[in-house]
Amino acid sequence: MVPAIATQTRVALAASFMAVCLSWSGVSHAEETSALPAYVIDQYGEPPEIPDGPLSDSLKAAVDAAFVDSITQSAWGRDQTLALTEVADSKDPRLVWIISDLMRFTAGSQLSTALTEAASKLLQKEIPVDNNWGVITDHLIAWDIPAPPDYLAVKRGIFTTIVPGWDRIFVEGDIDWRHVSWGGVLIDNRAYNTTDEICNCIPAADNPEVSSAEEATWLKDDDIVFGVGVNGEYRAYPRRIMEVREMVNDTLGGRDLGIPYCTLCGAAQAYFTDQLPGGIERPILRTSGLLIRSNKVMYDVNTYSVFDTFLGKAVTGPLHEKDVQLEQAGVVTTDWGTWKKAHPETTVLVEKLALGRDFDFRNGRDANGPIFPVGDVDPRLPVHEDIIGIVTASGKPVAFQRSKAMAALQKGDEIAFENVRLELDAGGIRAVDADGSDLGSHQAFWFAWSQFHPGTELWPG
Repeated sequence: MVPAIATQTRVALAASFMAVCLSWSGVSHAEETSALPAYVIDQYGEPPEIPDGPLSDSLKAAVDAAFVDSITQSAWGRDQTLALTEVADSKDPRLVWIISDLMRFTAGSQLSTALTEAASKLLQKEIPVDNNWGVITDHLIAWDIPAPPDYLAVKRGIFTTIVPGWDRIFVEGDIDWRHVSWGGVLIDNRAYNTTDEICNCIPAADNPEVSSAEEATWLKDDDIVFGVGVNGEYRAYPRRIMEVREMVNDTLGGRDLGIPYCTLCGAAQAYFTDQLPGGIERPILRTSGLLIRSNKVMYDVNTYSVFDTFLGKAVTGPLHEKDVQLEQAGVVTTDWGTWKKAHPETTVLVEKLALGRDFDFRNGRDANGPIFPVGDVDPRLPVHEDIIGIVTASGKPVAFQRSKAMAALQKGDEIAFENVRLELDAGGIRAVDADGSDLGSHQAFWFAWSQFHPGTELWPG
């Protein structure tokens, strides 16, 4: 359960709204919504008509009253009701993005109900009270509703009031801010090499302590690990630890690595964070506490540049300006017993990094689908089907259904796509080229891979 915003925080939130002044002048840059796939219409229905251009002066005033003044008061009053009614009657679904953002932090049932009713009218869709924020946001994403004018300024005001550390995160860049939401945790903005420093966040591990396989008696053979090999040196990152840390900055085989694990999308990835062009300082990756379509938003604590976690590309900040793209190392998802048998020389992170916790998100929390809004999902596979994902030399993303690929490889079949070859490795699967060189593949849930690689090829199996 994610904590809701308290009344006194809502007061502060209003001040931030006023600070950004709700400057709604100018023309919307949103394009007309393109024809939606049939499966989106089947699931969500037809989207409402979407206007373009600026808001009227009257509607600007109503937005100010409904989304600013309402938060300064402990009770929902007549003026706010009238203002929200005008917003709801505006027939401008773009404003529902602000409703959704505010709703994410709203505690009071009266305000939440009023916002839900306004969103329902604007979207021409009956929204249930249960999981109203999730349902609303799923529709906005699936229908690709454009953002209203000056959306980032207002969104930044909301989010940075809640967590001031986000003030350097919410900036212009190559990122769709409509899809960014709060993950329910605070930003990890601790300096480098502060693994043991307590924080009210998901604490990354820097230069983690490791042990030999023989010393790791705390791990059971069927425990899931993420195996990485660089220049002949191997290391296992137990899922039990990665579910607590979600980010590791490490050095292996003489190379610096940043290793994010997104519990929500079932993906552990490994990025080389050295040998960058132009003498760029090594990025130190941290968890921002934000999500984008149920994928963690990571950033570099040195420059506050945000990275697309799935693609390894800097999308805001100084590193975006320098067009930084991180190269991936392959990650093999397997069990500890098979990994250490195949790589007896492996090292493994020590138990104390798990902070005494033993989570198992995969078999519990996510069993009924993504718990955060993702909008539409490519229907070719179930949302939580495991795939092995890789981008070919020609730039074509391709996904291999893990269960089918595993069965084929175990029978001795060859699996190839352009320059990519799949091979078994310590009970898992990795992608290599014709010479056997690692290509940087990883395992993930289908919904995550397909939404960050739209139009991906799917190996037929």
